Amino acid sequence: MGIFWDLLQQDELDKQEKKAKSLEERIDLLEKDLAATRGLLKKTLVALEKHLATDIDGDGKTG
Repeated sequence: MGIFWDLLQQDELDKQEKKAKSLEERIDLLEKDLAATRGLLKKTLVALEKHLATDIDGDGKTG
């Protein structure tokens, strides 16, 4: 899944880069993409911890 996810992210970055007209816009788009990626990662981690009933991230709780 890692390669698939990398390809999707690269495709989105390429689309956004073409739309951006300045360095500031590109940075803003990248920051928003990073925030969305982190949100998705957190949701995935919560779902995985619930499914496996295991504390994966070491925060002392599952889910």
